[in-house]
Amino acid sequence: MTSRGSAPPSLPRHVAIIMDGNGRWANLRGLPRVEGHRMGVRAVRAVVECARELRISCLTLYAFSLENWGRPEPEVLALMTLLKEFLVSELSLLLRHRIRLRVIGETSSLPFAVRKVLERTVSATAGNTEMTLTLGLSYAGRNEIVRAARRLAAEAAEGKIAPEEITEEMFSARLDTAGTPDPDLVIRTSGELRISNFLLWQSAYAEFAFTDVLWPDFGKAEFLQALEEYSRRHRRFGLTGEQAAKLPGK
Repeated sequence: MTSRGSAPPSLPRHVAIIMDGNGRWANLRGLPRVEGHRMGVRAVRAVVECARELRISCLTLYAFSLENWGRPEPEVLALMTLLKEFLVSELSLLLRHRIRLRVIGETSSLPFAVRKVLERTVSATAGNTEMTLTLGLSYAGRNEIVRAARRLAAEAAEGKIAPEEITEEMFSARLDTAGTPDPDLVIRTSGELRISNFLLWQSAYAEFAFTDVLWPDFGKAEFLQALEEYSRRHRRFGLTGEQAAKLPGK
């Protein structure tokens, strides 16, 4: 068994995380919910640095769902402020570690000031190639699938493609995540056992790891533990074990 301070032997190329439990973390301590979100930013930094250290190619974080707009307005405003502060404060880390920032979701719904900072950060890191950090902002899996279907439908209506020619690869190319490999591992914190409308298409063959740890308490040790659990899995993609063992990269 791998120690909590060392890397597991088999690493995923792409890890996606549903960061959950900020509010409960704050409530347990008698603090405002925003303090839980603020401490959650610290956990983001720790996981990003660990993933980069381990040379994981892609890390996707579910930062703000489309459904989160329904939360109390003061909490939403606080989250937008924290997002803007994060984008400004972490730019130097992204540049230093050669990390490219991408975003998925309905970003047009974000406040103007947040969009401008987001655009600057994405542009400033566009040339980085060591790791891709993707933030799900105003994101929902079903919404993403519908938008991709509309794009294909419009192309078919214009005569650019025939409906019978549409393939899974063509559909994937119209998703927000186009160009990013599907996640190998999806982690959810806080003890909830659901995926909450996150990367529904892309997670078809992902491995899942659930932990009771609330997101603000999730750090390098917990991340390594999830990676170790992943390394013990046998991914078959619908094949027999013998066939799967012959797949590229096995």
